[in-house]
Amino acid sequence: MTISGEQLQQCARAAASSLDGVATGHPFTPHLEVWKVHGKVFLIVTEDDPSLQIITVKVDPHHGDALRRDVDSITTGRYLDKRHWISIGPGPGVTTRLIEDLVHDSYDLADDRPRR
Repeated sequence: MTISGEQLQQCARAAASSLDGVATGHPFTPHLEVWKVHGKVFLIVTEDDPSLQIITVKVDPHHGDALRRDVDSITTGRYLDKRHWISIGPGPGVTTRLIEDLVHDSYDLADDRPRR
């Protein structure tokens, strides 16, 4: 089932807030809610334009290429390195499961501390 932009953003926030060691704030502009793990950005929620309700996450470049090819509302990252970041808006194929998976994957990519 396709979700709205507001649902997409709320899903991303809920997924991010469930993870260990995260902090959120507005360090760049009041319109960008930035989520970090150990000081590294893994999620940006765009709040400035209700008609453009998107999130931006870090992604493996090959996975990002496949997602952009398969889902029309997934584009290159709006604010960051176009190779390693994607922006996701509401549209066919964008589900809560996809958003949760992308937020978790982005967190894992940003949290590069050694694992035991």
